[in-house]
Amino acid sequence: MKAKALIPLALFVGLVALLGIGLTLKPREIPSPLIDKPAPAFNLPQLLQPDARLSLPDMQGKVWLLNVWASWCVACREEHPVLVQFAKQNVLPIIGLNYKDKRPDALNWLKEGGDPYTLSIVDADGRVGIDYGVYGVPETFLIDRNGRIRYKHIGPVTPEALEKELMPRIKELQGA
Repeated sequence: MKAKALIPLALFVGLVALLGIGLTLKPREIPSPLIDKPAPAFNLPQLLQPDARLSLPDMQGKVWLLNVWASWCVACREEHPVLVQFAKQNVLPIIGLNYKDKRPDALNWLKEGGDPYTLSIVDADGRVGIDYGVYGVPETFLIDRNGRIRYKHIGPVTPEALEKELMPRIKELQGA
């Protein structure tokens, strides 16, 4: 009879152990199944010139960043000044993927905070974001000359992440 009484205690201890392990995990380090795979195709209108479009083949031969952002995204406001400063260095093209946003809001946001993007494309319904496995905004993808995703950064790009995670990869892909 004592063994039956220990079962709930053992289950409780097991649940506490699992919770403890879960609290030590880093949610920003969710691996992407797209790493080292071809970037999903897209053909989207540009934010500033809605009659013009950008597609994946347009970026062929370039190392570039795809930064998923939205005017309604609080964390995007945190990373925006970092991207504005980085864009001034002209290291590589930064393509903005404006995600599930209203065009006037997105345009106003870029007007107020500065525009770090070589250009922004509009993913109004979020389908391209889904193809890229976007969990939430902001997310940033480093894509190589052959159109393969080489790195995914989840959450705001910080100066530290730029220096320690992105720049070494960018230099390697650019052959510097």
